Amino acid sequence: MNLAKIIDQTNIKKNATTEEIKKTCQAAKKYGFRGVCVQPKWVKLVRKELAGTGIKTVVLIDPPMGLSPQAKRIKLCQKAKKDGADELDVVMNIVDLKYERYNKILKDLKTITKILPTKVIIGSGYLTDEEIKKASELVKKSGAICVKTATFKDPLEDQELKEKARHLKIMKQAASGLLIKASGNIKTFRDVKMMLKAGANIIGTSYGVEIIKEVKN
Repeated sequence: MNLAKIIDQTNIKKNATTEEIKKTCQAAKKYGFRGVCVQPKWVKLVRKELAGTGIKTVVLIDPPMGLSPQAKRIKLCQKAKKDGADELDVVMNIVDLKYERYNKILKDLKTITKILPTKVIIGSGYLTDEEIKKASELVKKSGAICVKTATFKDPLEDQELKEKARHLKIMKQAASGLLIKASGNIKTFRDVKMMLKAGANIIGTSYGVEIIKEVKN
């Protein structure tokens, strides 16, 4: 297995500089990562830096809880496509999920998944097991390609990865046939192995370089 090919190297820091984003892209090219995931403002730059490499430009939409009005979410996704994004990593409206507004969530996600291939972040650290299952089922119905655990500020960030691994198993079962992306606090090869064993197909991390170096050593 080529480990780099399943890693979305991530730089979603709000205060990231142009040089830092370029450095992330250079690392992606050097190690052959699957994609580079950034905030919307960097899509044009990343697209330019990765031109001709086959590495995907991935954009994070509406973190950390997907609370923007639908019109704004659609606009962000459409602009990302125009700027050259290959994939959207979109946060599901977690409050809507908590209040069981499932039709509203589906309508929102179905519109978004028509714009670009979409991974939907469910914020599993905010959810009960039953909610993780329901959220994953909604993602599958929406036409998305992937269900993803978390982005920054997820309550699970500081807890053990074992809990995240347990969530992945629920997601895998509830959204069979979809890709599963694990992200948040994945820093070592040991962490990656745990996520893969639990069912992850893609790893989102800002520690991709360190993980590949660890494997090589």
